Amino acid sequence: MFAAYAARIDRDQPLNGLELGERPEPEVRPGWTVVNVKAASLNHHDLWSLRGVGLGREALPMILGCDAAGTDENGNEVVLHSVIGQSGHGVGPDEPRSILTERYQGTFAERVAVPAWNVLPKPEGISFEEAACLPTAWLTAYRMLFTNAGVRPGQSVLVQGAGGGVATAAIVLGAAAGLRVFTTSRDEAKRKRSLELGAEGAFEAGARLPHRVDAVIETVGAATWSHSVKSLKPGGTLVISGATSGPNPPAAELNRIFFLELKVVGSTMGTKEELADLLAFCAAKGVRPVIDTVLPLDRAREGFEKMAGGDLFGKVVLTV
Repeated sequence: MFAAYAARIDRDQPLNGLELGERPEPEVRPGWTVVNVKAASLNHHDLWSLRGVGLGREALPMILGCDAAGTDENGNEVVLHSVIGQSGHGVGPDEPRSILTERYQGTFAERVAVPAWNVLPKPEGISFEEAACLPTAWLTAYRMLFTNAGVRPGQSVLVQGAGGGVATAAIVLGAAAGLRVFTTSRDEAKRKRSLELGAEGAFEAGARLPHRVDAVIETVGAATWSHSVKSLKPGGTLVISGATSGPNPPAAELNRIFFLELKVVGSTMGTKEELADLLAFCAAKGVRPVIDTVLPLDRAREGFEKMAGGDLFGKVVLTV
């Protein structure tokens, strides 16, 4: 079957390790099932995998891709939850929790094998391309907002780095849930687009906000960390799920964190139950993922280049 896969690890030039070509059919273990992929979306995790983060050379070649929507063996339209082993379904007792492409072949292929427990029904009215955006970036944003930040309608949230997959999802989901959403970007076009998606205010990176916020959604890391901490109300919550600009901020702002009793919460992906709630929320409220580009799988390299360059707003989706 045709697939996009990591053939080599290159920390400095990750796309040098990306190959497109034929790979073996997926291995079906007891309790697993095969899904025919219709659409799969790119995440920064795929670029990090090509750099060797979470993916060792001993696991190569590895088909990339965490997210997918498609049809199961009975023709039902489904969405995949890409956290494998979270509940023990389909894995042995000594297998650690992981996501697709860390230990198991991913979704940038014609077919993918996952535990049957990881397959959810795709709601009617949500396309395969839209559904493929939900299991990683949009689920991450959903958990950051509603589980780990615990914000309520009427409260305020700052989303750093408008344009990225998680940030875009947080803007749309937050606005749809009645939050007062502020966002930042160095790019004027991305700030304007954020306002169109429901943000109350969009500002230059590092700019002073109209008022301090109840929570910050942080995926940028070092470049925005100090601004994130300074933007919080006393007792506010900073939720972080990534550090695309690096993990070591010049100033940790520890004095401000303890004096104002701020909470810093790490967040990774989300549960199958949260994904089911996200799917139901999107179906009921007409919320749809923001898609920047749709490409056929054989043009996957273009999608990777676009994501690596940061020249996008929303998700890049590959179709099979």
